Amino acid sequence: MTVSWPSQDNLLRWLKSDLNNWGRWGDDDQKGTLNHLSPEKTLKAVRLVSEGVTVSCARPVEFSGSVDVPRPPQHFMISAGDTYRAGESADRQVAMDYFGLIFHGHTVTHIDSLAHFFWDGQTYNGRPSSVVSTQLGATEFDVMAASGGIVTKGVLVDAPLLRGVDYIERGDGVGIADIEAAEREHGVLVEKGDVLLLRTGQLGRRAVTGPVDVQISGSSGPSPDILPFLHEREVAVMGSDTGNDVAPNPYKRFSNPVHQVGIVGLGLWILDNAWLDDLAEACKQRGRWEFMMSILPLKLPTVTGSPANPMAIF
Repeated sequence: MTVSWPSQDNLLRWLKSDLNNWGRWGDDDQKGTLNHLSPEKTLKAVRLVSEGVTVSCARPVEFSGSVDVPRPPQHFMISAGDTYRAGESADRQVAMDYFGLIFHGHTVTHIDSLAHFFWDGQTYNGRPSSVVSTQLGATEFDVMAASGGIVTKGVLVDAPLLRGVDYIERGDGVGIADIEAAEREHGVLVEKGDVLLLRTGQLGRRAVTGPVDVQISGSSGPSPDILPFLHEREVAVMGSDTGNDVAPNPYKRFSNPVHQVGIVGLGLWILDNAWLDDLAEACKQRGRWEFMMSILPLKLPTVTGSPANPMAIF
């Protein structure tokens, strides 16, 4: 295991002062680290496209329950074709669906808005946690702050490839050493406004071994020691092929340190459960680990995030 655990005191200091972006973009800011994006950054990302090849970084939504999906997405047909009989209905014949899902968790690819986590009764930018209410949803910091889309440079840190293993073990994390190795060995540079993707191989491993209870078996993910790096490099979005917190962890107060410090303190947007195995293969084939990245959340007012189909474009 190589995960690095900063002390709880360090995490508290990062959250409250050292890495805190409250007020940085104004008292009314809703975007957090998406403020690192710009039209100029998008244009630079577009110039990375030379082939027109797209790679999806989303996992298919499954409508069946499992040990890590206790409340599975729902799908049923409002109308369908198997009930049609010639001459028994009007000429308008149509299939229509209903679906609903809890996207927060460990299997659905989604992006978290800044309304997803609180600390001591406060959200990002020091607003009271009551701005997210049971009745009204997220009256502030909902996913609409990203409704213009996130189109920028993406960087993949393929930790298993860099370590010469098939996957990162549950309970281990992708840390600063892995990012530094990627910059050194793969010739990438994490810059302001980037989407930083950290591959563990865990979702791909799930397809082999079957689902497990993360509360019992643990999870790999980003090590909390990368938080100062994310702040220093002004990363817009961080994501991985996990729920983005290593479990178990040694902290008494932090159940999800990357989410708690990242979302509440930095205003960091987090992409959970990205499917990165296909992207890793595409990068390996090309010897190139940077690309244009497009993340387009649904326009969902008062919602704390959105399912997404992130797209890497070469």
